[in-house]
Amino acid sequence: MSEPVRTGVVGVGTMGRHHARLYRELPDTRLVGVADADAERAARVAEEYDTVAYDRDALLAEVDAVSVAVPTPYHAEVADAAMDAGTHLLVEKPFVEDAATGEALVERADREGLVLQVGHVERFNPAVVALADIVPDLDLVAVTADRLGPPLDRRVDDGVVLDLMIHDIDVLLSLVDGPLERVEASGTDDGQYATAVLTFESGVVATLTASRVTQEKVRALSLTARQCQVNVDYGDQSVEIHRHSLPEYIVNNGDVRYRHESITEHPTVENGEPLRAELSAFAEAVRTGGDPVVSGRDGLRALAVAEEILDAVAAPDAEVTLP
Repeated sequence: MSEPVRTGVVGVGTMGRHHARLYRELPDTRLVGVADADAERAARVAEEYDTVAYDRDALLAEVDAVSVAVPTPYHAEVADAAMDAGTHLLVEKPFVEDAATGEALVERADREGLVLQVGHVERFNPAVVALADIVPDLDLVAVTADRLGPPLDRRVDDGVVLDLMIHDIDVLLSLVDGPLERVEASGTDDGQYATAVLTFESGVVATLTASRVTQEKVRALSLTARQCQVNVDYGDQSVEIHRHSLPEYIVNNGDVRYRHESITEHPTVENGEPLRAELSAFAEAVRTGGDPVVSGRDGLRALAVAEEILDAVAAPDAEVTLP
């Protein structure tokens, strides 16, 4: 495929509207149209981005690839319709409501040779991308992720585990090899605050916290390794590596003192919009027939862990069956 990939967006709410904007801006895609259950909203977004508002099935017949940005309960239905039309698809996170449905979609996409990417956008955050050159050299001990913020001024049907924490679950699973051994979790405020502790068979312990009731916005990831401490700020797209120099005793005017200096490294991070990188990578996979960066199976694994966390929140003393 040498021409720009013909793209569309089904569901142009808050996130889908950004998909439409970027498909129009990217040099390797052409925004053919949008669709939404709210016809007036589809028309407004189409006018804003100089494209056409279609009904869903008409749009799917016109494009090579589509973003599915409808509410989660409708992901599977729209994904099936896209594959009926032979259309490659990027499904926003969380991938689907239940694992069995997602497994069927993944198997169908594989069978029919369609690219199926899941929209875990933090995997394309430049700071997370930079970790790919750092983590392989580390002997990890623990990971901490905080995704906190105040209440939103719009409706979000998913609780914080499926809406917020699942980002950090996906990043964590991409960084730490091996199966999980134990999941513990608790939550409060009607699903608006949750903390989970995940223990891997390797011994790595991860603590994830997500909140919509915290008045300070925080998007942070911290990796504790035997060699160093690595801190990531998702918002600033920055990475800091903290190392200690060897301790020493020094003599100054006859006084003996102990000194232990800390060394901080700032790896170069090429800042950019993660969603732009995500959609460009999706278009590249469609054009070349390559594997997506975040596959359907990646989305299923993140969903399975999120479901285990929700089960642990609901019944913290129950025995958990791990994926």
